[in-house]
Amino acid sequence: MRVIEKKRKVRSDKKRDVKPSLSIKLKECIHRLSYITNTPVKDVAEKICESGVTSNKVMDHLSQFFRRDIRLNNTMYLGDLERESLQRRNKTVKERITIRFSQSTYDDLCSLAYALDVTPTKATALLLEASIKNSEFVHEYIEEYIGSYLDEGRMKELKKVMKFINENNPYDEEFSWAEFIDVLFNEIKVGTSTIKNALTDWIDRNKIE
Repeated sequence: MRVIEKKRKVRSDKKRDVKPSLSIKLKECIHRLSYITNTPVKDVAEKICESGVTSNKVMDHLSQFFRRDIRLNNTMYLGDLERESLQRRNKTVKERITIRFSQSTYDDLCSLAYALDVTPTKATALLLEASIKNSEFVHEYIEEYIGSYLDEGRMKELKKVMKFINENNPYDEEFSWAEFIDVLFNEIKVGTSTIKNALTDWIDRNKIE
């Protein structure tokens, strides 16, 4: 009697694990973002890659290393096989992290890997490095995190305070969202119970009349 084996269906939303090797500094940076936003490392790294792969600014930077032609974000990038492969470049000490991607994001990473002529794992590491250096992403990510704790009125008030600080900064250095979060976490350590309370208290103390 012939036995027919049933193939197990693959879920359409199944995640794909990728374990890129990162420089210690890059790994620490991702862990720091994870800490200040109270978000798992794998989720932070996934968010960075999702943002980077759709960012023209990040793709324009990486395109200087493309060895094959590819269309990304409705832009055609030309590759050059004479360019050096990045697969084995950079011999610094590295450590792995684990990221889980949706199938669609993983497909984008595979396309990027094809253009760079590297493995998807290496492409993920290169994308993380290029994306994390994009200050716009870091500011938007932390701003979104802060906004999740505030109503619309308080968020507007906070932006006014940040604008005032930067316009009146005698050192000509921008006070970033990341630095603001650092201030809040220091306050939490000395007694404020939650990030929401710290945000509310800070805004009330620094409210601009």
